[in-house]
Amino acid sequence: MKLSEMKKDTSGTVKSLGTDEWFVKRIASIGLSEGASFRIVKNDKRMPVLIYARETLLALNRKDCEKIEAMEVMG
Repeated sequence: MKLSEMKKDTSGTVKSLGTDEWFVKRIASIGLSEGASFRIVKNDKRMPVLIYARETLLALNRKDCEKIEAMEVMG
């Protein structure tokens, strides 16, 4: 599932950041990497997706969220 498809207040784990090396480095520089746990704080259409990961609130643009594969974690 794409990160942009996840609903508010769901938790998950980053499954894949894709193969674009520049994108992976840029996203990793803000603290998001494969295997990282996160919680969706806000996901309104046409707005950045707010996630809480590694004790930091991150705002990700929707295009970036389309590139990030995530797995929802129950519980």
